[in-house]
Amino acid sequence: MSARVSDDGVIDSAAVQAFTEEFGDQATSLPPVAIVIAAFNEEGAIGPVIEGLPRTVGGLTAVPVVVSDGSVDATGKEAREAGALVCDVPVNRGQGAALRLGYRLAREGGADYIVTTDADGQYNPAEIDSLIAPILAGQADFVTGSRTLGSEETKDPVRKLGVRVFALTISVLTGQRISDTTFGLRAMRAEVTGAVLLEQPQYQASELLIGVITHGFRVAERPATIHRRQVGKSKKGNNAFYALSFARVVFGTWWRERRRRQRPPAARSAGDGRSQLAGGLVADNPQAAPTAIKSAPHGQ
Repeated sequence: MSARVSDDGVIDSAAVQAFTEEFGDQATSLPPVAIVIAAFNEEGAIGPVIEGLPRTVGGLTAVPVVVSDGSVDATGKEAREAGALVCDVPVNRGQGAALRLGYRLAREGGADYIVTTDADGQYNPAEIDSLIAPILAGQADFVTGSRTLGSEETKDPVRKLGVRVFALTISVLTGQRISDTTFGLRAMRAEVTGAVLLEQPQYQASELLIGVITHGFRVAERPATIHRRQVGKSKKGNNAFYALSFARVVFGTWWRERRRRQRPPAARSAGDGRSQLAGGLVADNPQAAPTAIKSAPHGQ
């Protein structure tokens, strides 16, 4: 067991306890839909994002759950004042780690569905209903927005090319056609996040997507919009760094899942403890995956 996994377990457990103590019944009896947001130093942006979120999604009551990932500004205070339940983490570990914790809070709090969006206001909250609709209709377990099917305001040709290259790469690796692998506006059944192995502290979009596909969950895409960021600046780094880091996660996750599928069931289940320590998630647990939704897309 690595020191990082152990540290993550301690950090997450402490954060969950503090969150539960602060919000009490609100934390343990969440409404059907939890809108999970990972935020790092998003003062000035997070408030308007929370205020613009719908309080009902697909006819179901929704609540925003913000994981403030080591923020040193007023991100947490601003999110609370806007009406969100906020989980403060004392150290910045990355968006992937923050989302993983948010998924845990949503599941353990009793939410049936999880929606993710970003803290910077680039996604259109009015499109959440269209994403969750196939799930509520029993047609999908995981739905991601797609700028390729919808629209985007960015003029960066390198970033546009990257979106299409990674979509083609993951489509080839998994055998599932995907048009946008990095879109952050997504909807899913809450139990989906507990059935896949999530360990990446950053660039978790592809890890979750590949895990969902390889576990046989029904995946769908819907046209969606990504706007230009209005406040602050992106924390993704330059295009070259982002592309290399994202590629490492894509191929690393695909190879990991490929090897895990080849292992005997007993050997796979032995890894469950590591996954739970990493964030309260269960990997390769037949009890975690819904039995009635087997068959055969998300972003940052």
